[in-house]
Amino acid sequence: MHVLEVGCGAGRFTEILLRFPAVRLTSIDLSSAVEANALNCPPDVRHRIAQADIMTPPFLPRQFDVVICLGVIQHTPSPEETIEKLYEQVKPGGYLMFDHYTFEIRRLTKITGNLLRPMVKRLPNGARMRAVERMVDLFFPIHKAIRKIPFAQQVFSRISPITTYFHVYPQLSENLQRDWSVLDTHDGMTDWYKHLRSLDQLREIVVGLGAGDVLALRGGNGIEVSCRRPA
Repeated sequence: MHVLEVGCGAGRFTEILLRFPAVRLTSIDLSSAVEANALNCPPDVRHRIAQADIMTPPFLPRQFDVVICLGVIQHTPSPEETIEKLYEQVKPGGYLMFDHYTFEIRRLTKITGNLLRPMVKRLPNGARMRAVERMVDLFFPIHKAIRKIPFAQQVFSRISPITTYFHVYPQLSENLQRDWSVLDTHDGMTDWYKHLRSLDQLREIVVGLGAGDVLALRGGNGIEVSCRRPA
């Protein structure tokens, strides 16, 4: 089974995909994260890695049994065009699977984060990380103090611009909690695009491309979609 993983990053999902012996995996990413991926999941006869743009992929179309794209499409200039390019890589009878942010109260009411993001993402590289670290220094102790009070955590998260995981992964050490907070706050504050699409909009996109067996459900980071190119 030839699988294309688009937006592989450092290998978060690469590692999982390679656990299946039948998978022959191609991992691509626009950024230099492919170098970390190569260290974490070394290339071999089952795994190849390329730094590439899905809008101009280095492959002939319709080469893959499965195309997977997680945590990426909402950050591209045009989600509709990106989905179309992903679908072009699916061979007849193959599957496309992706996720996308959607309209949710938790995103729309992240008051401070939504106000600060347009400014933070325009800072120079080093200054962006320093700004995020200062935010974490300020807000992380408060999240920690109220970590066992779900209602307080829920309300404060609307005001706080940072991401924390005390409520999801309470077993993590304080150092890991802070590291994850810095990394994911930086990720959430510095992406240039953060598009939202509804379940119906995403379903219409893939149906318009001619896909069948369309399944679109709320889950994960918003909406999860799978569809199949007719054989």
